[in-house]
Amino acid sequence: MRLSFVGPLSSIAIAGFTCGSLFAQTVVKPSSKIEPGLELAVNWKWWVAPPEKTEWGMPLPEALLPKPPGAIEPGKPVAPRPETYDVKKGDAIIKIARKFDMTAAQLKQFNDLQDDRIQIGQTLRIPTHEHLLTLIPPPPEPKAEPNPPAGVTDLGFDADFEARMELDNVRLQVFLDREMFSPGMIDGKSGATFLKASEIYQRTHPDAASPCLLKAKAEATVTQPYTTYTLRAEDFKFIKPPKDEPVASRNGKSSSKKKTAAPAPLPPPVTIDELVAADFLGYTSAWEFVAERFHCDEVFLHHINPQLKATPAVGTGFQVPNVVPFEIEKALAAPLQPAADPQKPVTAAVVLLSRLEISCEGKLIAVMPLTTARPGLRGRDKWTVLDAIPQPRLATRREPREIPKPKPAPAGDFVAGPEPVIDPPLEKDQFLAPGPNNPVGVIWINLAKSGSTDPLPYGLHGTGIPARMKLEGIGGLRLSNWDIARAARLMPAGTALQWKKE
Repeated sequence: MRLSFVGPLSSIAIAGFTCGSLFAQTVVKPSSKIEPGLELAVNWKWWVAPPEKTEWGMPLPEALLPKPPGAIEPGKPVAPRPETYDVKKGDAIIKIARKFDMTAAQLKQFNDLQDDRIQIGQTLRIPTHEHLLTLIPPPPEPKAEPNPPAGVTDLGFDADFEARMELDNVRLQVFLDREMFSPGMIDGKSGATFLKASEIYQRTHPDAASPCLLKAKAEATVTQPYTTYTLRAEDFKFIKPPKDEPVASRNGKSSSKKKTAAPAPLPPPVTIDELVAADFLGYTSAWEFVAERFHCDEVFLHHINPQLKATPAVGTGFQVPNVVPFEIEKALAAPLQPAADPQKPVTAAVVLLSRLEISCEGKLIAVMPLTTARPGLRGRDKWTVLDAIPQPRLATRREPREIPKPKPAPAGDFVAGPEPVIDPPLEKDQFLAPGPNNPVGVIWINLAKSGSTDPLPYGLHGTGIPARMKLEGIGGLRLSNWDIARAARLMPAGTALQWKKE
């Protein structure tokens, strides 16, 4: 069945019948408010198509393919991470630390150094990635500051206080994420989504009914807010290879002599033709891959890994939030949805067009941030959750969602210009390939009006832009890829979905 994303019109034709007044009229926004690459595509009809192949991911680059026993690696072999390092002329603590993907503070702590002074020939111990986790120091106690003079108010914030607040926020965000009360992207900040998730959790859990109780519960459960992750060769099945540097190197090194600054965590500009030409819409960088795997903001991932190079490679160790990771290589394993259990009924609700709430036997078990990919998207009463489609593709023939109406000619002798030219639709379907950066993410969940099994043109789905989900795009109701994967495994087909104002 072809499901057209015809846009939020006042009347929508679906599979031969009409459901009226489900959605409000929209106006196309400026391109700065549209998902990158979709500036033209938001004006076209789109529909969901099943995956063309069962393989998930891209072929590994040749340099990362497993080698048979006894095979000789091309080029100079890369030594494993050493246990010690002898200081050489020109070395400095910060340079050695960056060489082995850690901070200067971690290197000094592991070697009991009080300052940055080192000597040629001195042997330093190099911690493993597992050891690095134990070297994440707790926030230092705030220094005692003298009382300001009478009449003077100190409005400054101590850096130690800010570091402690960030660690406390990360711990609580990790806790809520583990509890399926998603705070959104983990970033160590007190954002509106995080605060709302905290409020709902307190309201529904008597043992965390106040901020103090919630903090105590989080501290007892999440003893270590961070963990480490080492980039693997198989991860590059989902990461586009960099265009100017190879990926087969260890410890973040590259065989390219060209040095580049740390990249901005925004994807490079892309056009709809480039998106359509791709066979797989993978992550644009290892940073993006790791950030999504551990449910965190990419800017924040850079912040907590300042020692890493611009292009992390196989063997690079990251410090990451200690969540249950989104393992994209396993995320689509069947069955995507559970079987319905009449003894444990599941219900769901879209609340204020800002979050998805899932309940089992009347108890709230999951809260996930949600946005609309189409401005003006609305629903009423109850809908029904249908089947989940893994690896969704998006298809179009570049037909306009709305045919522009000619403007009436003004009175007088004014001569109207030519009517706008509308390009004819394509003769064949054109596709946006599956992948984590597909505009509807890794999973699409069909929805129907209550009492019907005919899918609506809008569903629940993931996104390729978790940091900018409020931008206009194509699709329906979007969540992060890690949340849509969790939501699918909580809601059996037939789950009632209610629209709520609060």
